Amino acid sequence: MLSHLLRWLGLAGALGVAGWLGWCAWQGLGLGATLGPVLALLGLNALALGLEQVMAAAVHGQDPAPRPSAAARWGAWARELRASTTAFCWAMPFASQRWPDTPAGPGTGGRGVLLVHGYLCNRGCWNPWYPRLQARGVPVVGVNLESVFCPIDDYADQIDAALVQLHRATGQAPLVVCHSMGGVAVRAWRRSRLLRGEAAEATDARVHHVLTIGTPHRGTWLARFGRRPNAVQMRQNSPWLQALAASESPAWRARFTCVWSACDNVTFPPHCATLDGAVSIHQPGRAHQDLLDAPAVFTLVLALRGPGST
Repeated sequence: MLSHLLRWLGLAGALGVAGWLGWCAWQGLGLGATLGPVLALLGLNALALGLEQVMAAAVHGQDPAPRPSAAARWGAWARELRASTTAFCWAMPFASQRWPDTPAGPGTGGRGVLLVHGYLCNRGCWNPWYPRLQARGVPVVGVNLESVFCPIDDYADQIDAALVQLHRATGQAPLVVCHSMGGVAVRAWRRSRLLRGEAAEATDARVHHVLTIGTPHRGTWLARFGRRPNAVQMRQNSPWLQALAASESPAWRARFTCVWSACDNVTFPPHCATLDGAVSIHQPGRAHQDLLDAPAVFTLVLALRGPGST
């Protein structure tokens, strides 16, 4: 599980820092020599996020999205640093089960919401959303896509089980909300049902609407550095993505709303987060993980869920 992997990485980092501090104390080194490498280690995330923004700016090219200013990218970097640190250092390794699923809904009930996370994440990335949805009585289920590095097609059964769970509990097709890779995982789920002989109309009707947030529908330039199966599948215009697109109908695409940002540091160039035939909504000044903290995105979830959802 990803939570275990993140915990081990955190433990290794903590032991490395402790070992360095102990060695410096034994050698009698000064404060500068002691803290310099420690601060450098702690700054690796900030450096990586900054490098991603530099790469995103460099490959923006003739993308139809407006080119963000340096100030906009700087602001996006700062918010992403906070959002990603919270998610990867606390929520996903230690608190991914902090909020239980409530498929029947505590209180008002109605249409459920299925939350599907992205690459190298787990359901802990939705922790800020759970109490807000549950306070409104919204039935909500968040999947943990396992294993972490398998082909995206392998997630289909997990998504299918969650859709069945919500439909049985509420009697309604759920709204599916996806971050990053989660959006293409839901598209792969539909193709898997068609390959099993399910009618397209029946499969489409199992989903009320799909909201994708920073999803690399057309792949992402950054995926060229990935070597695991799901990362390779998300390379720009990969054969897998082309085959996935060929399996889709205009009616299915019409069920999608794609939220994207020109400051996204993971899914870029920006048009890669859009889908032909879907509604596209730009959230300016937001980076990848920080898109989940945008108030307008949560408001959109309530609106897409339907009447009486707010």
